[in-house]
Amino acid sequence: MSEPNLQDIHDFLIEIAKKAGEMIVAANPSTITSGSKKNSSDLVTETDQAVEKMVSTTLKEKYPSYEFLGEETYQPGMHLTSAPTFVVDPIDGTVNFVHGYPYVSISLGFTDNKKPLVGVVYNPFTSNLYSAIHGRGAFLNQTTRLPLKESPEPLNGLSNALVAIEWGSDRTGVNWDVKCRTFQKLGEPKEVGGAMVHSMRSLGSAALNLCAVASGTLDVYWEAGCWAWDVAAGWVILEEAGGLMVNGNPDDWKPAVDARKYLAVRPAPEGQNDIIEELWGMVQGRFEYEH
Repeated sequence: MSEPNLQDIHDFLIEIAKKAGEMIVAANPSTITSGSKKNSSDLVTETDQAVEKMVSTTLKEKYPSYEFLGEETYQPGMHLTSAPTFVVDPIDGTVNFVHGYPYVSISLGFTDNKKPLVGVVYNPFTSNLYSAIHGRGAFLNQTTRLPLKESPEPLNGLSNALVAIEWGSDRTGVNWDVKCRTFQKLGEPKEVGGAMVHSMRSLGSAALNLCAVASGTLDVYWEAGCWAWDVAAGWVILEEAGGLMVNGNPDDWKPAVDARKYLAVRPAPEGQNDIIEELWGMVQGRFEYEH
């Protein structure tokens, strides 16, 4: 098999993202007509399924030898392999989508040897398109280089940070407990052992959270429970902007794309490793997600 042409893949994914965006904006979902997978917070709509079918069919026509891993066609036991693979979330932010909250994206990633090489994340409601090719930088709307500030400030600890978090759809058990106790620790004053972060944000889309970190508008994003299709595209955008991705559990500096536990840090001339280690020190327990 010949080497993938990353530029061609990038350009084709942008075409697909725009077409998917038209489908998403034209839809009229509601909390009444949507269905659920695992529980009432893990939603799926006909649009999720229709967009993924369009994306998978279109990609298979042009790249018949490449693999496809998508949220709506995933089955237990499926894993990201070393083969060239498109990793797709047709609607990242389905809960936002059914409520009309405009933080929704299509996330289109391409991996080879399990490494994210191309990423396209598109929010059709704001017309913000984030994209990157490994080794060639990251961009907003193909023209504005990320991060948005030409000279980003150094990171100066969690007490000066705006931190992204997500509640997720797992609301019981060890992982839920780790999240809730860590959220509390991040918010508490330093006098009682907390980090006293500036504040915490939840955009409701892992892909858009990663793009915000890549842009420099969020300092840190700590997440667990999401999947490869939530992060593959945003991962390469983040790294190409100069950000770092490590494990959401402490002491793993090189997580797998499908690790399901992540910590993203914005581009900065200094302070990235320090804030990673500081946040790891705040984590209350360890996540135990299965791949």
